[in-house]
Amino acid sequence: MRALAKPNVGISKCLGFDNCRWNGAVIPDEFVESLKPHVSYKPVCPELEIGLGVPRDPIRIVDTSEGPRLVQPATGKDVSEKMRRFTETFLSSLVDVDGFILKFRSPSCGMKGVKIYAGPEKGTASILGPGFFGGAVLEKFPGWAIEEEGRLRNFRLREHFLTKLFLMADFRKIQSSGAMRELIQFQAQNKLLLMAYNQKELRNLGRLVANLEKRPVAEILEDYEKHLACALARPPRYLSNINVLMHALGFFSKELSAKEKAFFLDALERYRNEKVPFSVPLNLTRAWVVRFEQEYLGQQTFFDPYPEALLEISDSGKGRKL
Repeated sequence: MRALAKPNVGISKCLGFDNCRWNGAVIPDEFVESLKPHVSYKPVCPELEIGLGVPRDPIRIVDTSEGPRLVQPATGKDVSEKMRRFTETFLSSLVDVDGFILKFRSPSCGMKGVKIYAGPEKGTASILGPGFFGGAVLEKFPGWAIEEEGRLRNFRLREHFLTKLFLMADFRKIQSSGAMRELIQFQAQNKLLLMAYNQKELRNLGRLVANLEKRPVAEILEDYEKHLACALARPPRYLSNINVLMHALGFFSKELSAKEKAFFLDALERYRNEKVPFSVPLNLTRAWVVRFEQEYLGQQTFFDPYPEALLEISDSGKGRKL
């Protein structure tokens, strides 16, 4: 198995790192714990950082004529500007972060689905939107590996998150080296993965790497990062996964028997019809890569985009087919 870069992950501190919830609680999370050996976490609690303390009266987002405000109804405090200043300073200090795991529906850390109220008094939420900190993360790092811990219980979303996270960490190493030859190798090793994600962006990335205009490497890397984020914007469709495995099958066309090919094609059809998970035809192909010592496919990140140990987490059974 290839050596994987160790991603740096910003994370809400209440997710197993500190008793910093408004009521003094900590929220243990199985996935966050499982990921610890494979990443470097950078925990943060925005509410604690702006001096709200623990325990504290809850805060909420209120919709006003001047836009969303972050208020503490019990005290009447408006901490919107404090939160914005902290968020801008903190995010600007992160020069090597590869992704984020944020607290689901938190008025500070939530990405989406955060309740936004018509006023500070008790009542039902009128609309939903991002939290103050979480929304700023999405704006500053568009297309990066950013998710809420609640959504990461879904296998499909978790797989997409991990793939993006480890790919962006690998790319950060390329950026640090500034070497065109390493970018060329990165593009080659990720060809099948990018083919599954977005063929249009794969072609755009290929043109950047070809660099027929002889542009400076720094410019190429800057544009490459933008197109890479676009390529990874959404999970691959199931038909794209099938197309990539059919492409890989061509590498073994002379070695496999008719029965083996038929068995594989049946597995692909069962995956297409949601009878088996993608791991079934994928692992058949991986076995052939090893059996026939197929060097090119053996270097493709499509077959091991993140540490295999993370596959042991149970599948929620939802959201597989796209």
